Amino acid sequence: MELDTDTTVVLLAAGLIFLWALVLGVWKYRQMARSTDHRAHPYVDIAHRAALLYSFATLLVATFVQLSGWNAMANSLSAGAIVLFFTAAIGTYVYHGWRRDTDNQFRNQVPGTTAFMIALIVAEIGGFTVLLLGFVQAQLL
Repeated sequence: MELDTDTTVVLLAAGLIFLWALVLGVWKYRQMARSTDHRAHPYVDIAHRAALLYSFATLLVATFVQLSGWNAMANSLSAGAIVLFFTAAIGTYVYHGWRRDTDNQFRNQVPGTTAFMIALIVAEIGGFTVLLLGFVQAQLL
């Protein structure tokens, strides 16, 4: 089966995010094994779980890219925005887990946190809405 390039790229992203989740699982395990309470830092745990969930969410995005009626550029930009923010979120969790600087990144927000969150909301919901509409256009109308 030959996939379109835009779908192939998103599937590769899903695989890389899943691999990242597996590596984060090793980090989480090591912290649990060495901790007196057998728990990893909250953000190490969050990073691991988020990467697992985002890897499968990225598979869903790839499916909608493949079945969308829009052109490759529209699909790539929409999926790319989603995947960019998925990976940025995981990276933020890894950063806090590595630094062990907080158990709640919203308690003492740094400048730009609100702007980042608004951009994330717009990119993820907007990007997926475009793909969903492309699916409806191609498959249902």
